[in-house]
This record gives sequence, C-alpha cells and structure tokens, in this order.
Amino acid sequence: MGNIAWAQTGTPAVPAPSPFGMLLPFILILFVFYFLVLLPQQKKQKEHKKMLDDLKVGDDIVTVGGILGKVEKIKDNIVTVKVGEATTIDFLRNAISQVIKPKS
Repeated sequence: MGNIAWAQTGTPAVPAPSPFGMLLPFILILFVFYFLVLLPQQKKQKEHKKMLDDLKVGDDIVTVGGILGKVEKIKDNIVTVKVGEATTIDFLRNAISQVIKPKS
C-alpha cells in the first residue's frame, strides 16, 4: 500500500513535446538559408544570363580568366574576342564574366 500512495502522489508526468514544436527550429533554419543564400544566388544567375543574352558586337568584356577584350563576332555559343592588334580568341559565351560599361 505504501508503494501505491507514493506513485499517486509522486511528481506529475511530463507531457511529450509536440512534433511541430520539435520541427519549428529546423523549418526556421531552412527559411533563413533560403533567403540568405539561395535567393541571392538565383538572382545573380538570372542577371548573368541576361547580360550574356544582351551581349553584342563591340562590347568590351572580361572573361572568367581575366582576359580583357572587345567582342568581334558572336555565333551561337561562340564569341570571338579581339585581345590585341591582330589577335582574336574564341570563347564560349559562358566564359564571359562581365561587360565593361563605358564611362559616361
């Protein structure tokens, strides 16, 4: 009988945490990761694609390798860049890092 009284008057049982309460921190981390990492990266990729689509003959460019030149010809995915007096190099369109805007 003593054991039964102790079990009834002992500490109350702790309720189990809800599954939503346990998942909430992970969901918050995913949202923060999306807004701080993935969203800006997607925006940058869209801007780079737009820049490559708007590329035209005569643009001054910089390649991913750091070569400066002027676009001489564009054919499909190949861009011919003049890098010197009589020197031209063919690059893939994706190898162009940026277009240098003329100072106004």
